[in-house]
Amino acid sequence: MKRNSRLSLALHTLGHMAVDPARMRTSADIAAHAGTNPVVVRRVLGKLREAGLLASEKGHAGGWRLALPPSKITLADVYLALDERLIAAGDAEEAPRCSVEYALQRKVASVMEDVERSLIERLSGTTIAEMRDVEDAAHG
Repeated sequence: MKRNSRLSLALHTLGHMAVDPARMRTSADIAAHAGTNPVVVRRVLGKLREAGLLASEKGHAGGWRLALPPSKITLADVYLALDERLIAAGDAEEAPRCSVEYALQRKVASVMEDVERSLIERLSGTTIAEMRDVEDAAHG
């Protein structure tokens, strides 16, 4: 996973939030820790808020916090909230004129859909709490 991807930023942030789920964190603090811009943080975390994984509050004491216990948030929840995909969907409007290319594209698309389903299934088996446990063990 690329270090600067949205998924990486989201998982990194949620892993830290799992330590103290009720604590509010500002976009600026998260951005400084992750080495990115607060605007990027707000865009990524906004998607997680829309999916019901995070809550946000405005104002002086505002910020971001987990909306669910870390044990209830799976890596698949995060992946799907960010609308991450291994392969971008093709343009259905532009069907190939060549029958061989068309058949090949359909077969590859079918395989990629199977891979995507398998990935989501595997991600569903790990929670943010478990990810945090692995990180704690690495530093313990």
